[in-house]
This record gives sequence, C-alpha cells and structure tokens, in this order.
Amino acid sequence: MRLSNADLVALIAQRHALHQTPDVSGDEAGTAAQIVAALHALSPDEIVTGLGGHGVAVLFQGAQSGPTVMFRAELDGLAIAELSDLPYRSTHAGKGHLCGHDGHMVLLLGLARQLARRRPARGRVVLMFQPAEEDGSGARAVVQDPRYAALRPDWAFAIHNWPGAALGQARLAAGVVNCASQGLRIMLEGKTAHAAEPENGLSPAQAMAQLMPALMALDRPCPLGQAYQRLTLTHATLGAQSFGIAPGAAEIWVTLRTTEDAQMAALQSRVVDLAQRHAAAFGLKISFAQQDSFAASVNDPEAVAQLERSLTALQIPFDDSGLPERASEDFGVFGWGKTKSAMLFLGAGETAPALHNPDYDFPDALIEAGVAIFHHLARDILG
Repeated sequence: MRLSNADLVALIAQRHALHQTPDVSGDEAGTAAQIVAALHALSPDEIVTGLGGHGVAVLFQGAQSGPTVMFRAELDGLAIAELSDLPYRSTHAGKGHLCGHDGHMVLLLGLARQLARRRPARGRVVLMFQPAEEDGSGARAVVQDPRYAALRPDWAFAIHNWPGAALGQARLAAGVVNCASQGLRIMLEGKTAHAAEPENGLSPAQAMAQLMPALMALDRPCPLGQAYQRLTLTHATLGAQSFGIAPGAAEIWVTLRTTEDAQMAALQSRVVDLAQRHAAAFGLKISFAQQDSFAASVNDPEAVAQLERSLTALQIPFDDSGLPERASEDFGVFGWGKTKSAMLFLGAGETAPALHNPDYDFPDALIEAGVAIFHHLARDILG
C-alpha cells in the first residue's frame, strides 16, 4: 500500500505547518495539540497524551494478539533563530525546526494514514511522539511515566534524517550508532573583593586558568571506538562585568562525549576528580551540575535485520558508513530492557546544510520513502 498523491500533498502541508510553529524541549504543548488534532481524524484505537511531559502515544490495534511495534518521532525544535526565506519559515522568534523533527513527525502521520485504512493483522502499533529529545530528558521521562508500562513495545524503530548522505540513501549498523554525552557545569566559589584590594578576597581566576587546559588535555579525538573521548569547552564565566570587583565565582561548562556508557562514567569521574583537586589547591568551594545527559544509542542486531529486510524489499540502498555518529540521541533509552530497538539514518542530500544550522530544512522528498520503510516494518512483523 503506497501513499497517494493526495496523501503526500496533505503530509507536506502538515510538515510546513509544524515547521512554522516550533516549540523547544519541555514546551511542546502547541505541537502536541497539532499532532492530536491530525490524528483524531484517523480514528486510532487510543490516544494517550501528556506522556513524560507533552508526549503523545497513538495505538492501532490488530485483530489478533501479537507483539507491539513502536515507531518514534520527536516533538521539539531548537532555540535557534531560523535564517530562511521559505514561505513556511518559523513564526516563533528565536526557535526553529532545524534538526528535522517536523519531518520525523510527518513520517508517523503518514504511517497513521495507512494503518487507519488497514489495521495490522495481529499485535498493535504504537506511534510515539516524544518530547524533549534535544536536551536528552524526553525518552527517560516517557519510559518513567507509569502509563508507559502498558505501552512498552517488543520492537522500537526510528528514522533520523542525515545531511551529507545522498538523498534517500540509508545508513544502518548494529551496535553503537550515537555517542553518549554529558553536559557538566563546574562551579567554583571564592569571595569577592574590591578590585583595589584583591588580597582581601579569594579569586577563582588562577584555578580556572589552570583547569581549562587540564580538561582539554583529556580530549582524545581519535577514531570512534573504546578509546574515543571528547571534551568540548562550551562556556565559561568569571566574576561580574565590573572593573571594581575582584571575582568571587566562576563557571566552566564542558561537554563530555564517549562511545559507550561505561566510558562516560569513568570519564566523568576523572573530570570531577581533576576539578576538585584544582579547587582544593586554591582553597575554593566547588559544586557540579549535570545537564543534557544522553546515553549511547545502541542498535539491536535483530532489529537491524528487520530494517535491512525492509530496505532491501523497497530497493533503498544502505550501508554503515559514517557510523557510529558523534552526535547524541536519546532514542536508545527505548531499547533498554527487553525491547529490541534500532534507528536508521536517511540521507537528506550531500550538499544539505548540517543539522542545527539556521538554514536547515527537512527535505519533503524523504516523506514517501520514510513512511514506506515504517509501513513495511509494521506489515513484516505484524502482518
């Protein structure tokens, strides 16, 4: 069963409408409402709202008992102003769908159209519109929601668009496909003083000046593997913006990145120890805060084999080049426990702007192929 031309026209219009009204992580109420409105017209068997925040789950039930297959898309956009002359450019100042989540949502809406016309023979399909992917909190919040237990799938699949790969060509591999990453705030506290009498205070300036290169000495930008670890200094502040005050506080923000979760735990422990030793050497208090925590996303071999069968049947070329990817994704959380999960990456064009660029736009040409992949998976597993 293929999408009709009328389906494609409607889906493209829906993507453009979503593109115009992006919501950032944790604030996706408007986007969720648009999704629910579009789905009500398709008469699914159940719609669950407010999952893990603003998440939406939609169920299509088969006639016979069988496994549960989940397909996931993300609701959130980015706090980046879109630079575009598109007629459907963002109307929300300082926000944009610049990672293609508008396109991912429409892939599920297209699948919903097909399931509405013909339910699976057995089991059930869950369409999961997940909140807060961009800050790494959404998938965990969804699986920790008490209502998720009744939805927990046997299989979980996702597609992410991939600029730099040929349009419509897939990237797929078993094992780690997205690195683990952790945002860590290091906060140093001393005591302010008059700038004319800095000896009466306790400045974190020297500790900060020594700690930053010490952190960067841990950076190992080698080929992706067990030895890979990246540290990126993303932000630093020292004192107040004043010529009359010797500083009493400083912050260093660093993003840690590894290919596996065990490596991340070891690297974070090392960074914390290093920062504590520098703070102690200068008599400073120190504290830490974690943000944007992403576990590594790991593709299950059996789920990958299912995807390979669908890609082969649809004559969509695929290989494993470029994987694992350095960027992080929280989809892997759905694969914890007994769920077999896998994500594939679908080429958005070799010359397309990179993800999170202010001029990125999901290619409408991917909608038909993306929906076909999901639909074939559903029919292959559930009939």
